[in-house]
Amino acid sequence: MDLALKAAENAGKSGEVPIGCVIVLNNEVIAAAGNRTLAERDPTAHAEILAIRLATEVVDSERLVDCDLYVTLEPCTMCAGAISLARIRRLYFGAADPKGGAVESGVRFFAAPTCHHAPEVYSAVGESEASALLREFFRARR
Repeated sequence: MDLALKAAENAGKSGEVPIGCVIVLNNEVIAAAGNRTLAERDPTAHAEILAIRLATEVVDSERLVDCDLYVTLEPCTMCAGAISLARIRRLYFGAADPKGGAVESGVRFFAAPTCHHAPEVYSAVGESEASALLREFFRARR
């Protein structure tokens, strides 16, 4: 999670919402990304989506079955869908997102009967650090 927090911090320094993600395979980081929605002018350029795209290139497959994903904020519905489709093994997330989250908040995507694959989920990993990054980012903009 420390590397995901660093990716989030770097995203925040470039004006993006500070969310970071890393994907690990066999105890090795194979992908890392921070939010880039502004830089890429792409509403789908969330940290999770970008990291999944990088990881699928590394393993040369659309399936990341033996991979674990660490992200600093509870994934939204789009990202939860991508995590499911990629068959991520485990999801670790930092701060809960009562407004936009879709794992333990909102639609609870992985609990839906239409969800084909649900990863093991571990919440509140690095929660205080992730929350602090987000609070400071938004405080500076208000």
